[in-house]
Amino acid sequence: MSTKANLRQEWFGNVRGDLLSGTVVALALIPEAIAFSLIAGVDPKLGLYASFVIAVVISFVGGRPAMISAATGAMALLMVSLVKDHGIQYLFAAGILAGAIQIVLGLLKLGRLMRFVPRPVMTGFVNALAILIFMAQLPQFEGAGPAMYLMVAASLAIIYGLPKITKIIPSPLVAIATMTAVAIIFKIDVRRVGDMGALPTAFPKVAIPNVPLTAETFSILLPYSISLALVGLVESLLTANLVDDMTDTHSDKNREMRGQGIANIVAAFFGGMAGCAMIGQTVINVKSGGRGRLSTFAAGVLLLFFILVLGQWV
Repeated sequence: MSTKANLRQEWFGNVRGDLLSGTVVALALIPEAIAFSLIAGVDPKLGLYASFVIAVVISFVGGRPAMISAATGAMALLMVSLVKDHGIQYLFAAGILAGAIQIVLGLLKLGRLMRFVPRPVMTGFVNALAILIFMAQLPQFEGAGPAMYLMVAASLAIIYGLPKITKIIPSPLVAIATMTAVAIIFKIDVRRVGDMGALPTAFPKVAIPNVPLTAETFSILLPYSISLALVGLVESLLTANLVDDMTDTHSDKNREMRGQGIANIVAAFFGGMAGCAMIGQTVINVKSGGRGRLSTFAAGVLLLFFILVLGQWV
């Protein structure tokens, strides 16, 4: 198959599935990006801008089609003390330096080391993230009334029951649409995305981090940047391995490393926090029919569309 044909297959092999799965992921990214921003101690728009930029950029330069990259909790945890002690501008600068480190590691072709990661490590990685995601949802149940529990049960019933009837439309998308309609029509008092933080109302602007270019600044940024770069690559490459297994396809790990670095650098210049691959959103994407780069691109573009154009309803 020619290079042009391969590229076309990577992007448009399953247009309908990619667009539908991208819609599901975009909707799911909004509350997560806000939550991760709050973990890092920054304005929610930093996580939302980062998720948009990283998803769009990685769809072009990444090495694993259908993998979703955005702002993540693992990266946010590493930023807490940096933001607290030095401010937002240092966070942006750390994202640029972390991206540069990831590009260098990709150029050194260290992605081949992922071949030596045993399957038990993969299983432990996925299970640990599943536990963390589950635990992160528990605070949402505090003080919730019976209506919230009924809506959760109904959502799970749709997500796991609908595929047994039809797979034309991704079941998570049907669950989101149905429960949203139920909450609006019956005016059910449940927590909403807006309760977590305000959505941005303008397109992100390009800016250079306002930090002094000194050896002291570099010494402050380097430890954080190394941590961000390594944690981001480990999570991204393990997620890529998981998608390889789920789709029975191969991905370019070295290209993915370089792509993650480029995406983080661009995100920092657009006022976003550093990110990496998201195991939960990636699995949702693949199980909803996403197979190509179009699904990742659609998730990023639709995320921005939802928060800027449909923000009032979102």
